Amino acid sequence: MCGIVGIVKNSEGHIDPDLVERMNSAIVHRGPDDEGFYLNRNVGLGMRRLSIIDVATGRQPIHSEDKSKWIVFNGEIYNYQELRADLEKRGDKFYTSSDTEVVVRLFDRYGPDCLQHLRGMFAFAIWDERNDELFIARDRVGKKPLLYSHRPNGDLIFGSEFKALLEHPSISREVDEVAIDAYLSYMCVPAPLTAFKQIRKLEPGHWLKWKNGRIETQRYWLPDFSKKIKISETEAIEEATRLLREATRLRMISEVPLGAFLSGGVDSSTVVALMAEESSTPVKTFSIGFEEQDFSELKYARLVAEHVGAEHHEFIVRPDALEVLPTLVEHYGEPYADSSAIPTYYVAKETRKHVTVALNGDGGDESFAGYERYAAMLAAEAYRRLPRLVKKPFVEWPVSMIPSSEIDRSYIRSVKRFLQAAHLEKHDRYSRWVSVFHGEEKQRLLTKEFSSRVISANAAGFLEYWFDRANGSGLLDAALLVDQMTYLPNDLLVKVDIASMANSLEARSPFLDHNVIEFAASLPEELKLRRLKPKSLLKKLAAGLVPREVVYRRKMGFGVPISDWFREELSDYIRELLLSKRVLERGMIRGEALKGYVDEHIAGQRDHGFRLWTLLMLELWFRRFID
Repeated sequence: MCGIVGIVKNSEGHIDPDLVERMNSAIVHRGPDDEGFYLNRNVGLGMRRLSIIDVATGRQPIHSEDKSKWIVFNGEIYNYQELRADLEKRGDKFYTSSDTEVVVRLFDRYGPDCLQHLRGMFAFAIWDERNDELFIARDRVGKKPLLYSHRPNGDLIFGSEFKALLEHPSISREVDEVAIDAYLSYMCVPAPLTAFKQIRKLEPGHWLKWKNGRIETQRYWLPDFSKKIKISETEAIEEATRLLREATRLRMISEVPLGAFLSGGVDSSTVVALMAEESSTPVKTFSIGFEEQDFSELKYARLVAEHVGAEHHEFIVRPDALEVLPTLVEHYGEPYADSSAIPTYYVAKETRKHVTVALNGDGGDESFAGYERYAAMLAAEAYRRLPRLVKKPFVEWPVSMIPSSEIDRSYIRSVKRFLQAAHLEKHDRYSRWVSVFHGEEKQRLLTKEFSSRVISANAAGFLEYWFDRANGSGLLDAALLVDQMTYLPNDLLVKVDIASMANSLEARSPFLDHNVIEFAASLPEELKLRRLKPKSLLKKLAAGLVPREVVYRRKMGFGVPISDWFREELSDYIRELLLSKRVLERGMIRGEALKGYVDEHIAGQRDHGFRLWTLLMLELWFRRFID
């Protein structure tokens, strides 16, 4: 596990080695154990290493047999031993025991098609001296980040984090306002955009090739939901268990101490149970919770830990945890407002005191239909087919007359939210349900000047694109594809990568094994969401591994009680920061709208917690990176 940086010049002059070193030093937290460089006229590559596999001899950069190709690599290839054995049969001789050398040898033989052989998480760069080409690639689902800037003169600059690229003097900090508009919808900036106009993200499942100042990008992987298999529920559970067990076993390969994040939810509990079956010693588990019981799943995590005989560790997050916000803003590098980044950072920090690698349950919801909004999408389609003469007098009007709290979560509040969007087209409906600020709310929030500058922006378009590409699958599979291509890589995986690597901890995700994802995609929809009950098949699988009371309960998610904190301990903080003159001087947010959100929330009239958090993280980013 590492961080990588690089520059390839199309313009006159040689690479400045001090600049490459500064870029590399900016990401020292990603690899505190070692560093390495490759410099050759117009090319400079750098890497920071967190030693996990082949600790003794796996120092990078690593070269091909004839030393014509050089690689810097971030990630883990879980099937590298199998790939190495096959290459050795073909005559390859290796000078290290690392997975990185396997990648460059595969590229030597297969070129870009080497990616089809890899099972793991990765972002890497290979310089081909003979052809003067740079090849960079990112893993299928986007576990590892890769940013780049293609300069007008043809130069290419890349790295694992924003801090590395911003060390380069030619990259300005000009804000991409279209990206900010998208952020206000989704709490994160969707790829390929970033908050900086001159920096882009290489999308998951893509490679990029540079030659003579020009770049070419291409997608090499996409889950296919159209090819359904005929399989019974019992057979599907058996095969899913086999694949998850194998994916978990592969991710337990390590030369350093290993453990697991245990939230107490179905996905992480399943992973921990499978780890316990594969391990000869107690699994080390790490959980985090809150004093506010509505947000804490610690009791369920304890049940699982006791059930599998784990060596369990717990931590509590309190409001003073927000002291870490400047650190988070620094590491994420662009506006990012998933508040669960806070507990994720703290659990990673505490976990790193005990182990260097931690498995987690990321990806289970997006493959096995774990979110309630999937059921809502199907219910909305049925609702849309009802005659208007039935809907208005017998559903909409009676529901509108029932009082519901604007603060507390309730069934009636959920129904009202459902009805507000049920009549919309699927991508607009989904966008409204997952957005912090939807279209009408943005009109009230943003100034006319800013709105006019982003008039062509279409935040819902990021979802519409994938709904349109859902290759003939049903509505559930289309929604799963949308989340796998947007929410998962843009939000969840960014959160875990940054929070873990900020603490020099490697996070591994068995559910994100592409064999698991592809199998789930091939399953009939009714196995994943039976009678509108989320994660039907996976829950039956988990019920054979952990206590049923952990499995069959309403999903809590990894939420943070920010709404309570903003009304109580942090009310002065939120007023002082969001209602400051600096916010208004940016010319983006209307002062009266912002004051309305703050006043209503603190007075307990409405719950604007997520909106305020989104605006808070945007302001903190501006102050750190732009001001």
